[in-house]
Amino acid sequence: MNNIAELITKRRSVRTYDGRALDESTKEQLLSYANAIQNPFNLPVKFKFLDAKKDGLTCPVVSGTELYVGGKIENVPNASVAFGYSFEEFVLYAQSLGLGTVWLGGTMNRSAFEQAMDLGENEMMPCATPIGYAAKKMSIRETMMRKAIKSDERLPFEELFFDGSFDTPLAKEKAGEFAEPLEMVRLAPSAVNKQPWRVVVADHAAHFYLKRSKGFGHEGKLDMQMIDMGIALCHFALTAKENNLSIRFVQEDPKLMPNDGVEYIASYKIK
Repeated sequence: MNNIAELITKRRSVRTYDGRALDESTKEQLLSYANAIQNPFNLPVKFKFLDAKKDGLTCPVVSGTELYVGGKIENVPNASVAFGYSFEEFVLYAQSLGLGTVWLGGTMNRSAFEQAMDLGENEMMPCATPIGYAAKKMSIRETMMRKAIKSDERLPFEELFFDGSFDTPLAKEKAGEFAEPLEMVRLAPSAVNKQPWRVVVADHAAHFYLKRSKGFGHEGKLDMQMIDMGIALCHFALTAKENNLSIRFVQEDPKLMPNDGVEYIASYKIK
């Protein structure tokens, strides 16, 4: 998968599809790639194609496709972040094949999706996506949804990223080799477009923090904003790799003075 920044920049959530079915070779490509995805937490995500008619799946915000892809993971520490990382890499790969996707966490009959995924005793299915070819025109419902959550807007670079501590905003022109990876984090999708990630760049490392939005706590097994953090880490790592940055993943809290109750998640350090 090449041109990561271009894929991220051009991708949008697709809820309206044109009805064309995927051929078997495309499905095989998708599953082959998905089965090889590795996340930095070394927690495997299992992917599966689901058929809306056969499996009794419904999603009121999606039209024009019966095909979905679900993912499941063992419910252990870091599972939500790991899932977000792996599932977003799959989403970007689908984008590279000209396919549309949209993260689904709540707007679906979750029990039917979970049953179709054959969940084990300690497994969870945080999210799924429809998959297919985007229709030339969005439905009225989709247009209204995108407008309501301001899907095409993102917070400024200086509100998300910081220089040395949370006291000093980081200007993009001062971010150096981290500038493009951080910009790809800024453009990442998130639940209701809340953009909960905050990153402090210090000592040749990018330290990722979660700033929870009101109403987005940990509801049972589903922690959407931890999933969002996995998406952010994925965007950063894939972009850094494509830019030939040699980075290593660590979970070593740098003990920076966080503001507003942010929670440390992980770091990428220059080797």
